[in-house]
Amino acid sequence: MSKSLKAILFAILALGLLFAAACGNNDDANTADPETPEVEQEQDEQQQEEATNEDAGVVNLYTSRHYDTDRELYDLFEAETGIKVNVIEGKGPELIERMNIEGDQTEADVFITADAGNLHVAKMDGLFQPIQSDILFSNIPEKLRDTENQWFGLTQRARVFVYAKDRVDPSELSTYEAITGPEWEGRLLARTSENMYNISILASFIELYGAEWAEEWANGFANNMAREPQGGDTDQARAVAAGEGDVALMNTYYIGRLLNSEDPGDVEVGEAVGVFFPNQDTTGTHVNISGAGITKHSNNLDNAIKFLEFLSGEHAQQVFAEGNNEYPANPNVPWSDTVAAWGEFKAQDINLTILGENQAEAIRIYDRSAWK
Repeated sequence: MSKSLKAILFAILALGLLFAAACGNNDDANTADPETPEVEQEQDEQQQEEATNEDAGVVNLYTSRHYDTDRELYDLFEAETGIKVNVIEGKGPELIERMNIEGDQTEADVFITADAGNLHVAKMDGLFQPIQSDILFSNIPEKLRDTENQWFGLTQRARVFVYAKDRVDPSELSTYEAITGPEWEGRLLARTSENMYNISILASFIELYGAEWAEEWANGFANNMAREPQGGDTDQARAVAAGEGDVALMNTYYIGRLLNSEDPGDVEVGEAVGVFFPNQDTTGTHVNISGAGITKHSNNLDNAIKFLEFLSGEHAQQVFAEGNNEYPANPNVPWSDTVAAWGEFKAQDINLTILGENQAEAIRIYDRSAWK
């Protein structure tokens, strides 16, 4: 073999050795490559965590409540569970109509609205389904939930007499029936008979005293009004403070909102009136709720149940109570300082399902009465 050929072969061999060494170094470098078992495990754990967050999913809420307190609670629920709360707001009857139109294509999982009467309408339209939850059964008293467990109360409000402190001595007040006496002629204020709050209080009277008594009461109250029924509950309080009437029929939490308002004018109105709980020696003061049900066509049933369980819990109930001056539905939660200052009171001892069941009769009575 010639010397030149040997030199060529030697050079080829040397290059091969260098290439092999280089490949070996690359294999060593790959110990930190993402495909190694340790990094693969870390990636798998991260992917599992991301999947868990995605699996937490959503709950779609239709609500007629529009308070900052409620939005705070939705944020807390999202933080605790990872479940996103998608909110559609509107008036109760409008949302019920929307769900009826949407049918089984509705995205709504939960419907929240004020008044057991509105909840009854949704139930009768077949929009709810029964809920089985030991947590809800424990947190919400039986009389504040549907007898078939299709809706549950979340907050309470009492429908009381709000009177002018400078013109009415509270010793003059006693019962819902006494306010229809001749001494109150031209002194009473209220919303129209079409208002669900007024329909529900009449429905409670039908249950407690009978339809004939309820119709006499409706006529008696209407005959003592200082003006035609108009406005909302806050308007009644303002009218009392302005001297347009001496006593208004309205819900407690509106006074709480006035007293805690950032508007000095609202506070002045709230301080000018007093709160009186009727019928403390007889059948008690009328109490109603805002509440919620899970829709029949919910696509996120487990999340919807978790959401209602959260809202019925002590922390959420405390936020409701402090933020909007409503009475908590959960009996283990204390009242806000504002409503506690009005004192303890006896409430009507009826299951609020009755308010819906007597609703049609109450409407017929109002249609016949002088209360427009």
